[in-house]
Amino acid sequence: QVQLVESGGGLVQAGGSLRLSCAASGRTLSSYRMGWFRQAPGKEREIVTAITWSTGNTDYADSVKGRFTISRDNAKNTVYLQMNSLKPEDTAVYYCAAGKYVYDYWGQGTQVTVSS
Repeated sequence: QVQLVESGGGLVQAGGSLRLSCAASGRTLSSYRMGWFRQAPGKEREIVTAITWSTGNTDYADSVKGRFTISRDNAKNTVYLQMNSLKPEDTAVYYCAAGKYVYDYWGQGTQVTVSS
């Protein structure tokens, strides 16, 4: 079992920045892929970015390329999402997820609200 706890959400003005954290416990993540998802009101959950823990390889949704950066800290067993140049359309609940082939483990989510 992997437990994931997100933090760092909040209210920010358009153009601002936030950094989300996802602290993992229960297992080492060396064989896992970590992802950040988001779900806006009335919309389906979508993947924002992901990182393969062992290699550091990353992928980004087109909507966040150049603005968001995913990273990991091996010592802290934590994944980060640095979000810059935030837009109102980035407003959503952001979830951290982990899995080897599918995302089996999910955090509780953290709200990000970007005001115009």
